[in-house]
Parts: sequence; C-alpha cells; structure tokens
Amino acid sequence: MFSWSVLIYIVEWLVRLTMLFVVPHRRQPSSAMAWLLIIFFSPTIGVLLYILFGNYRLPKRRMRRHARLMRMVMRLREQFKATQPDILFPVLTPAHRATVELAERLGQLPILGGNAVELIEDTQTLFDRVVADIDAAKNHVHLLFYIYADDVTGRRVGEALIRAASRGVKCRVLVDSVGARPMLKTLGVHLAQHDVEVCEALPVGMFRRSMSRVDLRNHRKLLIIDGRIAYTGSHNCVDASYGRKDMVWRDLTVRIMGPVVLDMQVVFVGDWYFETGELLTRRHYAPTPDAVGEVAAQVLPSGPNYPTENYQRFLVAALYGAQRHVVMTTPYFVPDAPLMQAIETAVLRGVTVDLIVPQRFDQIMVGAATRAYFEDVLAAGVHLHLYTDGLLHAKTVSIDDEVSFIGSSNFDIRSFALNFEMNMLFYDVAVAQTLRQYQRQYLQHSLPLTETQWAERPLIRQWFENLTKLLSAVL
Repeated sequence: MFSWSVLIYIVEWLVRLTMLFVVPHRRQPSSAMAWLLIIFFSPTIGVLLYILFGNYRLPKRRMRRHARLMRMVMRLREQFKATQPDILFPVLTPAHRATVELAERLGQLPILGGNAVELIEDTQTLFDRVVADIDAAKNHVHLLFYIYADDVTGRRVGEALIRAASRGVKCRVLVDSVGARPMLKTLGVHLAQHDVEVCEALPVGMFRRSMSRVDLRNHRKLLIIDGRIAYTGSHNCVDASYGRKDMVWRDLTVRIMGPVVLDMQVVFVGDWYFETGELLTRRHYAPTPDAVGEVAAQVLPSGPNYPTENYQRFLVAALYGAQRHVVMTTPYFVPDAPLMQAIETAVLRGVTVDLIVPQRFDQIMVGAATRAYFEDVLAAGVHLHLYTDGLLHAKTVSIDDEVSFIGSSNFDIRSFALNFEMNMLFYDVAVAQTLRQYQRQYLQHSLPLTETQWAERPLIRQWFENLTKLLSAVL
C-alpha cells in the first residue's frame, strides 16, 4: 500500500545524501558542517535556507565589471607612478613593506603617502564636519552608507546634499537595500526630487539578477567630497542612538585629505558601477593629488568580488607580525580557526593582546555567538574587556603603536566572507598613538572578564551559546 510517510522519509534521505556532495564544494569545512547540520535536522527547511543564503558567489556579470574596473585602476596607477613617485613609494621600515605588499596583492590598491588624518569619535562633531564639507563642495559629493536613517542626522546630511545640488554640485547617494530600507521610501524620494541621485545597493527582491543570495550586504561607510576629502570608519548616517532610547553607539571615523582619497574614490566608483552600469571616468573624479600631510595610508576593500577573504587574511598576517602588543575593538567577534590561531600564537610569543567587545549586544544571535568564543579567547591568554558605556561599534586594531586599522569590518565570518567592507591601514606612529588614546578610553569604561567569572554563568546560557557557536559559520 502506498504511504506518503514512507515517500517523505525516502525523499528526505535523498536530500541529505545529495547535499553531502553539494554543500562542501568550495566551502570552508566549518561552514559546510554548519549547513549540513541544519539540513540533516530538517531537510526541507535546510534546503530552502541554503537556496536563499548558502551561495555567496557573485554572478559573472558582476565579476566582469570588477575585472574591468581593476584594469582601469592599473592603467591609472602606471600613469601615477611616472608623475608622483614620492607619493606612491613612501619610505617605510622593512617590516612594514611586507605588510604593504600583502595588502596591495589582496586589494589591488597601493600605499600612498602625503596624507592628513583626523580621528573623530563623537557623532554630532562628525556630522558637523561632514555638513560643513558638503556645503563647501564645488564639483561632486559621493556618499555610501550601509545604514542611512531618516532621522535628525540623516535629514541634516540630506539638506546639505540638496543645497549642494542646487549649486550645481553632482551628488550621488548609494545606500544598502536592507540597512537603509525605510529611508529609501521617505528621505530618499525627497532627495531624488531635488536632483540628488539616489541608488539602492544590492536590492532585495524575488527576481534579482545581480546577487546570488539575499543577505550579501554592502556594509561600507564612505563619503568623498571633490576627490580631495574623504570620511570612512564605523559611523553610519544615523543618530548615535540608532533610534533606541536605552543605548548609545560608540563609533570611530577618520577624515582624510591627500592622495589616498583617490583610492577611496575607486571603491565608490566600483560600487556605483556595479549597481548602475555607469563608470565614472571623468577627470574631476580623480584630481591631481597634493601632499598635505605625512601619513602613509592604504585602502583595503573586501567582499565576495575578491577571490579571497581580504581583511581576514591581512589581519591574520598582521597578528603573526606583532611584536609587543595588540588592541582590537569590535562589536561582533565570531572568528574562524585561522584568526583564533593567529591570536593564540601572538600570545604564546609574548605579545599582549587586548580584545574589547560590548557587554551588551543589539543582536541576540550574533551576541550569543560572540560570547560563545569567550572561553577560547580567555584560554588563549587574551585580556578580554566588556565595554559598558553603550554599544562599542568601533572596528579598530592597533599594533605595536606603529600600525593601525580603522574601518567598517567586524571580526566575524560574515564581515570577512559575505559583506562588502572597506578598511583603512595607517603606517604612522602619530595615528597609532591617537587610536591608542581612544582605545584606552574604551578600556576605562570596560570590565575585565576572567575565566573563573565566565565559568559561573548559568547552564542555559552556556547551552544557547554553544548552539550559536555551531551555527556561527552561517550567521
């Protein structure tokens, strides 16, 4: 006699066995195991989730555009090399040269000297400067944010863009489809009505042609004025409260002037080209740079359009090169095995490693996954600190008071592999010391966590954290 239950049973096992061949293909073992765990528990739901979220490879059309952009960048670099040798090849120590070469091979963008860098923490101060720079713009303003909110901060920047557009300044706004969804329906429409060009990055919809999974996001934060002034870091274009009454986000952004702004412009031009098909090649988007400071800086973009996980590879290599101390700040810490090994090896070599994360998280699952790694971090000998004065959202690394990294990437698998991110690398003692001052402030508002304290947490929390750790590769 025919039995539906027997048929379902057979189909489910066929799905399980088939996915044993499909899932591990070109995937990290930890990610493959997490997906197979989900599929084996529930084949129907697991396969549906895998179709929606399992494939992070980009369509060939998008990869071709990336290759075309990089060829154009290489041609410009050769021209630049002939006319600006001192800017393109700043003097560095031998140890830094290896780091620079790695970053250039990963992100295909060179180190550039002659920059002036200012670190800005306070959200109000930051957007006061942003609005003033937009009001002084003469040619173009390019803005890219993961979150752009229709709140006080978002409207202030929006009105400055409208004023600039009325003066004939070309204003382009690129925002992530998920992070800025409410704004696109309100403030975005208002901006478009006043000649500000607004574009939605990585649109979410049933019939998308440009992406392979729905949760690949453009997580970058970038603002460029006239190709001469740029901002990037962890601030989104949103009030410091992010619409919450009980928490304040603590961010850090850099304002940069100098030749490296041209490479930051390359990142925006690439993202704009991917979404619109318009390649911004006019000369005024890449003005002849002037040396306005002494900081050597480098842009390291990352995302699924690169063959490897750029920032993860760079961070691991930098940790292996650390000699005295490392301080890392991030809101989410969900490391893969190579990153954990690099941290542990640094400690074993005698390097002091401080990791600062929030005591309180805004996302339940990612927060639990971060806490699931506390035991490993503490066992490795890392000094772990829980920030208590709001949500520490700054993504920073300082190494030996000589090298510093500031950008948009969290230290988690999602940021390394799935999100489009951008981080700035500074080879400058003064910048590193300024960053360390901010990191010391974070430490002053943090509580140290010990292995004994962590072992005393309730068993139900341990169970939930261990579960999220198993799934961390797909979060």
